[in-house]
Formats: sequence, C-alpha cells, structure tokens
Amino acid sequence: MYYDVVTLEDKLVVGITDRTNNGDPDVGEKISQLWQRFYTEAVLTQIRHRINDTALGIYTDYASDEKGDYTVMTAFEVSEASDDCDLLETKVIKGGKYAKFVIKDEQEQVFSKVAEAWQVIWQMDLPRLFAADFEAYHLDPKGICEVHIYISLKE
Repeated sequence: MYYDVVTLEDKLVVGITDRTNNGDPDVGEKISQLWQRFYTEAVLTQIRHRINDTALGIYTDYASDEKGDYTVMTAFEVSEASDDCDLLETKVIKGGKYAKFVIKDEQEQVFSKVAEAWQVIWQMDLPRLFAADFEAYHLDPKGICEVHIYISLKE
C-alpha cells in the first residue's frame, strides 16, 4: 500500500472520546457509536473555533500493557480551546513525521475501504511511534469522500 511521509505541525483538537482496544469484540460498535454521538447537535454546536469541516478520528494514549487499550476520539481541529463545555475534551496531536495514506471513494463505500486499509497498515513494517494516529475525512459536495490516514512515525 502506497504512502507518503509528511511532517505535520501540532494540531489542537476538540471532541469526544472513549477507551477501547482492538481485541474487544465490540470495538467497531464502540467507534461507530462515538461517531453517531459526535454528529448530534448537542456535540457539534459546542465545538467552537473550528478551522474547517474536516472530521477527525484520532487514536491516542496507547497502553504499554498487553491489553493494548487506547483512546479513540472524534473531533475537529480548532484555533483555540473553549473550556466552557464539560461534554468535550481538548487534546493536542503532536506534530512530527507521519505516514500518510489516502483512500477515496463514494461516501457509502469509503468506511469499509478505511477498515480494509487499517488491516493492511497493521501488517506493514512501519517504524511506528504510537503517539497519535488519525483519520481526516474530507467530503466534497458530490458525495465523494477522501480520507487521509496518518500514522505517527519515529524520527
């Protein structure tokens, strides 16, 4: 699977989180429910200072134990944090070197292609940092979705 190595700046993000691991039989359902909660008016209207409409799926805070827990977050990048909402969390995606994969398809098909891409990425011999990995969802008006998957790499 082809990828580019890119250098990113720090990103300030605001959204909602859950904790899971890939061994959990309900991991897919947990992530799906997080996205569903994210797109409710109660969450979207409280994320202020958004830089754009690119939704982010972020994977951070990897456990060092054999269980392999991590935090999954749905968020938007923001220019500044708002601390007036208890529902939302603020995190910084650390800048650095990332492998960037691009998936592009119709919106209805893209999610299964992203899942397939992750299966391939997990098998690749990348020098992963396990700091933060994330997906950036870009939707055009014609219903085509381009997803950029970023994998943090060791320097």
